[in-house]
Amino acid sequence: MKPSYLRPSSVFVLIFMFAAAVAVRADKVDDFVRAAMQKQHVPGVAVAVVRDGKVIKAAGYGMANLELNVAATPDTVFKIGSVSKQFLSAGIMLLVQDGKLSLDDKISKFLDGTPDTWKDITVRHLLTHTSGLVREAPGFDPLKIQSDADVIKTAYGVPLVFKTGDKWQYCNVGYFSLAEIIHKVSGKPWGDFLAERVFAPLGMNSTRTTTMTDLVQNRANGYAWARGKYQNADIYFALRPSGAFLSTVNDLAKWDAAFYTDKFLTKVTRDQMWTPVKLNNGETYPYGFGWQLEPAGNHRQVRHGGSLPGFRAEFTRLVDDKVSVIVLTNGDGANAASIAAGIADRYIPDVLPNRSVAKVDPKIFDSFVGQYQPNPSNPNFIVIVTREGRKLMVQEGPDAEKQELLPESETDYFLDDEPLLTYSFVKGENGLVTELAVMRGKQQLAKAKKIK
Repeated sequence: MKPSYLRPSSVFVLIFMFAAAVAVRADKVDDFVRAAMQKQHVPGVAVAVVRDGKVIKAAGYGMANLELNVAATPDTVFKIGSVSKQFLSAGIMLLVQDGKLSLDDKISKFLDGTPDTWKDITVRHLLTHTSGLVREAPGFDPLKIQSDADVIKTAYGVPLVFKTGDKWQYCNVGYFSLAEIIHKVSGKPWGDFLAERVFAPLGMNSTRTTTMTDLVQNRANGYAWARGKYQNADIYFALRPSGAFLSTVNDLAKWDAAFYTDKFLTKVTRDQMWTPVKLNNGETYPYGFGWQLEPAGNHRQVRHGGSLPGFRAEFTRLVDDKVSVIVLTNGDGANAASIAAGIADRYIPDVLPNRSVAKVDPKIFDSFVGQYQPNPSNPNFIVIVTREGRKLMVQEGPDAEKQELLPESETDYFLDDEPLLTYSFVKGENGLVTELAVMRGKQQLAKAKKIK
């Protein structure tokens, strides 16, 4: 039997059909991002979609700078917040690969004058947020430039929140400490060490530590939405190792590509970074070394978000699908994780959870109605929950738009356009609602106390 071949005209038809399908999908992504920006009041967004280490979509939307009318592009430089943690964890793992430290080294080996309460804390505990250290050092001041060592020492007198290794609780002090360990072991400032060992070799030429004095080409400005208009966001002068870096989606795509080779971090190292931490009781928690490990539907996922005043970022890797989505924004109200998940769902089916609305008696809503305070240090920010007929509404601040909370059970609710988050109403021993917790999977993102 003779082999059959496509005629040239058939080939052109197939190429045209493929190009049209890609264009349609790209248009759907663009429409989705623009709609999310409008709803979340985000001036500018940059997006990269990476498959098997190669960029298949890179785009900018809206404005990097509203005052100068500068458009956002894939080369716009954003603050990436806690997405920076994966760089610090990689720096530690490079030193482990070099044989210069061990994950089970006690941190007292590297940090001067640590209190006796810190004696059991290891490098591994810092990487996995299981140290028991307070989340923020009391001496941290966003408007003051001071050494990491001095900031860390202000936490020495604070009791541990829990016994080391007993549980997981997000801790920025731990990543300040990891940065100081990199400094002590390498003999170089941690920013210089990462620039030399990570950014320069990978060609990440726009990635650097945050500065408010140096000139940074293509830098985005950060914004907040308040009282129906944009305003400039607050500025941190302090350099926080836990959220230290500036970067672009194009640079982060190069970072993603590095995980497909053993030249940078070995497979053994990557597997360690992406293994859930084991707690003292033998249970695991879905966090590795600077990476969150909760699945996206049935897809294995490693990810991390980041936030600083005026900026929200998300880096998501769907490991087995070999697809990554990077989203950088310059708006306080942006939900970068939701945008990334929505983009991923348009390339890979069933990434977003399929949530269904349960039938509940609207009378239940009456016990949830009230005002909730997420942060006692900022008493002016109040989450308001109201009942409007058969609907339960939430308003994150008096100037925010009201959104309907849809019931998944009598205590758990979600927003129609935000399926990743669960709003859980927590009852006290007396059966009355005392708190509102916002969850992403098993991770508690925020907790607000009912005050009225």
